[in-house]
Amino acid sequence: MARKKVNLQYIPNDSTRRDTFKRRTRGLMKKANELAILCDAKPCVVIYGEGEPVPQVFPSHAEAATVINQFKNMSELEKHTKMDHELFLLQRIHKLQGQVHKSERNCKEHEIRSLLQKAMLGNLPNLTGLSSEDINNAGSEVEVLLKRIGNRITKIRDQQLVYRPSPVQAPTPNVI
Repeated sequence: MARKKVNLQYIPNDSTRRDTFKRRTRGLMKKANELAILCDAKPCVVIYGEGEPVPQVFPSHAEAATVINQFKNMSELEKHTKMDHELFLLQRIHKLQGQVHKSERNCKEHEIRSLLQKAMLGNLPNLTGLSSEDINNAGSEVEVLLKRIGNRITKIRDQQLVYRPSPVQAPTPNVI
């Protein structure tokens, strides 16, 4: 059986407002109790009613005071260990900035390699038309590539020294 939509506005009739307040309060306390049981959480609900001298508290005044004090004594870091929207967005921005920087480096590296290939093919005689920054970047890239090639050559030589097959000996004929 579906309920009709509730209009969220101030209820002018005093008796209706008090009855609604009591019903909603019981429902809220029940939900807090279910949350405590199902999720093993420590909820605390404090409801100040209109014209009531003492607030209604779940689970009890002493337990609510314990939960509130525990929250107050937490450091700011502990209070914000759960992901909030702002923290999530800041982490996402930082991650994306890292990806942008990595892409920029890769793009610059590809441009330099393209320049080097053009120069090796003779399409850029004397490296004319290049800025000093491009020439310096190309020089450092050449040094990096030469180091990689040298390391690769050393590795291949070491592998060949370790694995040296023994010379094949011809089988000796069986003499009877």
